[in-house]
Amino acid sequence: MEYTVQKLAIMAGISTRTLRYYDEIGILKPARINSSGYRIYGQAEVDKLQQILFYRELGVSLKSIKDIVNDSSFDCLKALGEHREKLIEKRKQLDLLIANVDKSIAAIERRVSMTDPEKFEGFKQKMIDENEKKYGKEIRARYGDEQVDRSNKKIRSMTETQFAEVEKLGAEMLETLKVAMATGDPAGELAQKTADMHRRWLCFYWDHYTKEAHAGLARMYVDDERFAAYYDRIQPGAAVFLRDAILIYTGMYNQA
Repeated sequence: MEYTVQKLAIMAGISTRTLRYYDEIGILKPARINSSGYRIYGQAEVDKLQQILFYRELGVSLKSIKDIVNDSSFDCLKALGEHREKLIEKRKQLDLLIANVDKSIAAIERRVSMTDPEKFEGFKQKMIDENEKKYGKEIRARYGDEQVDRSNKKIRSMTETQFAEVEKLGAEMLETLKVAMATGDPAGELAQKTADMHRRWLCFYWDHYTKEAHAGLARMYVDDERFAAYYDRIQPGAAVFLRDAILIYTGMYNQA
């Protein structure tokens, strides 16, 4: 069966503008253009659109989706299996948040008691899941499953006060980093204060701190483009500046 832009958009629950944009950027081309100039989509394009929308739902960027679905080695069946696994993980997270909300409602209605850790359980688990999705493979390869699992356990056991404190410290650290960069000196007082704040922030997540591990993480902030992008959103070069400040702080600058 074939579909026009309008019919496919209605069936897929997206706008015609989205389909036209996908055509423009080369992520989903129509099967053909008919004599009236209308884009026509066939079964192959419908199946490809399904994959695109699955990846979109999972938060994958359009650029990455384009590379994935246009790869000659792309395996639709394997991709569907991966989508299913990730959607099940997402459902577990949503179920946890729903249960958390239900219990909060019940607590407000005085039907049950709810401890402070329970109130934040869903949000802490979401943080863990997002970190695993973004950086889990690299972090586990660098530090090992046992260390990462211990760190996740520590996050789950955070109290409301600790959770708020680590969020506040993280924000203050980024602000201090920005001011420190204006000095241009990673060995300066402000830069070293930033490095110390970073150490204290890490200790909320790590059950055991070492200078070697701290320095290794700082290097990864530059080597991994995702970490670099996170810090460079503050100001270009922030990841490199923070790395240098931490390497100086840990006494490992000459080993960079």
